[in-house]
Amino acid sequence: MLFHRSGGAEWMIVFLGNPGPRYTGTRHNVGFRVGDAVAKHCGVSINRLKNRALTARTTLGGKEVLLVKPQTYMNLSGEAVRPLADYYKIAPDHVLVVSDETALEPGRLRLRPGGSAGGHNGLKSVIQHLGTDRFPRLRLGVGAPPHPDYDMAEWVLGVLRGEDDAALNAAAEKAVKAIECCVEHGVDRAMNLYNGK
Repeated sequence: MLFHRSGGAEWMIVFLGNPGPRYTGTRHNVGFRVGDAVAKHCGVSINRLKNRALTARTTLGGKEVLLVKPQTYMNLSGEAVRPLADYYKIAPDHVLVVSDETALEPGRLRLRPGGSAGGHNGLKSVIQHLGTDRFPRLRLGVGAPPHPDYDMAEWVLGVLRGEDDAALNAAAEKAVKAIECCVEHGVDRAMNLYNGK
């Protein structure tokens, strides 16, 4: 492992999604939506290209953080995450990954300190490249397909509309607070305050 705590960013917040206008507003890009909300809250833009990701350095919850939007496409997200974690010497337990979750109803939040990918290819890639599943992740519910035979890829790449879109906008704002709490007070406190909200 190349991870060591040192100066610079104390946390890396990774927002999973697919780059390009074709994927804007889709269920799979909820992570990017949260990234935009966090950037707005911090008064920055996530626009500096580094190691196949758009990044921004800022302060959140009194800590120096690196905001990251991988530009590798979802299934290869770890290829951007690992080099950045190495470069900034950020340990996995301070790499918070934000993604969509079909097992949760639209707008629900679930924060965990680690665990499996749960079938999410972006998380699978991050686990593979970090070499551990012990990193915190914040999942935002996007709802399940309307019936079991519905194609999952088609579902997650579908655009959120109406009430679901409004629920995700509200969830993104709650996610900003959950992320800030996690950075400032730790994962356990943020879980107690925001899980299921």
